[in-house]
Amino acid sequence: MSDDESYELLGFDNVLLPVGDLGEAVGFYGRAGFTVAFRLDEAGIAGLKVGGEAPGILLRVEETFGHRTPPWPSPRVWLEVPDARVAARELTAAGIALLDEPSPGATGWTVEFADPWGNVLGFTDYGKRPQLGRRP
Repeated sequence: MSDDESYELLGFDNVLLPVGDLGEAVGFYGRAGFTVAFRLDEAGIAGLKVGGEAPGILLRVEETFGHRTPPWPSPRVWLEVPDARVAARELTAAGIALLDEPSPGATGWTVEFADPWGNVLGFTDYGKRPQLGRRP
């Protein structure tokens, strides 16, 4: 690459989350509403769909990665949903503990939960600012 060339960020490929057991992780994320795009047990990975986008969540087995209990400092992956309060009710009904009750934010409602390995995911909606969401 010459001095006048630069790279460009084009978008997300996948978000990788380390898990300790692929079957348990696929089951957990299935209860959280995710659909499996592919699963390669021999490689220790499974891809989860996120909306109609090609990038998604990639679960990757890390053999020595055990369960962690919240709270802890962790990166967070937030995903847009039509209504975070409805998502919170469905997560709870599926036996998934919320990190906190749904709360209002700048664009709408948000709720966070963690998988058994400490990966934190948030669902957020754009009820207050629909023009910024995927479904204005």
